[in-house]
Amino acid sequence: MSNILRIRPLGFPWETRDPFLFCVHHEDFYPHGNAQMGPATSLSGRNLGNDFTIKDGWRMYHGRTVPGFPAHPHRGFETVTIVRKGFVDHSDSLGATARFGNGDVQWMTAGRGVQHSEMFPLLKEDQDNPFELFQIWLNLPAKHKLVEPHFGMLWSHTIPQVEHMDEQGKKTWLRVVAGILADVQAPAPPPHSWAADAGNEVAIWTLKLEPGAQYTLPAASAGLNRSLYFFKGDTLQMDGQKVGLKNAIEVRSDAEILLENGSIESEFLLLQGRPINEPVAQYGPFVMNTQAELHQAVSDYQRTEFGGWPWPSADHVHSRDTGRFAIHADGHEERVGK
Repeated sequence: MSNILRIRPLGFPWETRDPFLFCVHHEDFYPHGNAQMGPATSLSGRNLGNDFTIKDGWRMYHGRTVPGFPAHPHRGFETVTIVRKGFVDHSDSLGATARFGNGDVQWMTAGRGVQHSEMFPLLKEDQDNPFELFQIWLNLPAKHKLVEPHFGMLWSHTIPQVEHMDEQGKKTWLRVVAGILADVQAPAPPPHSWAADAGNEVAIWTLKLEPGAQYTLPAASAGLNRSLYFFKGDTLQMDGQKVGLKNAIEVRSDAEILLENGSIESEFLLLQGRPINEPVAQYGPFVMNTQAELHQAVSDYQRTEFGGWPWPSADHVHSRDTGRFAIHADGHEERVGK
């Protein structure tokens, strides 16, 4: 029996399986920044406010001055934002705010409802501003759909990195954002996350293989959904089967999977978890279990705006020289420098 269950092409966003809702991979090659930390070039010809078409190597998304996503609501799930290059300025309706990037991860539990903005300030005026992130939506079970919102920072230096060398001396590197790899434990997720229960075996890992490297993905328990997203590289052999770039590969969770890389460096995102196995009702940024709960979510947002918006603009950004930091809703501060 093959350990590969299905291979499907990557779209936008990437299709995921329970307990995940979806994943997007944003990679933009932004030019020099201007005084407002937007692109120092003309924005003419772009559908500002809804610019998702790559033009000159980058997109503005919903931003009109600075790229990114101005204030918008969420309820009923979590966002895990892995910033590989560049920076994100976060602000939310609870009064929390942050700047994070270059390997940092933000894990936000929307719970009963929160508004937040995610802007991508272009801090460098004298050089280009390459940007790359994953945003992963992880569902919440019914009993935790309406918990208090929470956001936490997993700073880059706290995220375990594992280096493996095969018999030919070729290396594979893994970053363990969530879950356990051998005896390596990721930082703790938020308290009401599906990932907070070790029995759910939620894993979020990134893998990078040198040309010609071999790595055996360890087996987990049976009954999990486990997918590998092949987003950079060329080709490789997976469990003896040739797999091309830009594919999602669903594999058995209780089997070891041998990865044999091709002639150039390859990168993967791994998402794994025990399915929640509850109905999913989704309307844009609201994810509940029933249509009635969705109607209630929309009504609650229209009535309360999930706490309103305490910032001077919907696309709030911090000053250019602000380092990486987080100020939580309770006033607790974290400062980690540039």
